[in-house]
Amino acid sequence: MFKIVINEDCGNSPRKNFLKDLNVAFAKGNISFVSSHITDDIIWNIVGDRILYGKKEFIAALLEMSNTPVKELGVNKIITHGHDASANGYMILKNGNKYDFCDVYEFSGAKGTMIKRISSYVIEQRKTK
Repeated sequence: MFKIVINEDCGNSPRKNFLKDLNVAFAKGNISFVSSHITDDIIWNIVGDRILYGKKEFIAALLEMSNTPVKELGVNKIITHGHDASANGYMILKNGNKYDFCDVYEFSGAKGTMIKRISSYVIEQRKTK
């Protein structure tokens, strides 16, 4: 079973609703939804790990990540302004690993849902006894 915990404040505008849906799609492994909202020349900087260039590399990374399913997604805050937005929260994988994240998005325009750049800051939480 997949659990979703989303702060009420994360849905009071069309772009916030879109980013909420995008994060849920990402966590559920809905690659078609995610890939339909990125530009062909997307740049995804997974800070401290790797930088992916273009839709092909982006989708390959999503496929790789979908090998470990998500058990719980929490979205704490979504902030939008013009071309830019960010979302932060956490994911707990079915293998028990927990990650806190902050994604910073750059859209291709001030309106719409096409993303051209993402910087992802991901921190794995230590397991407690």
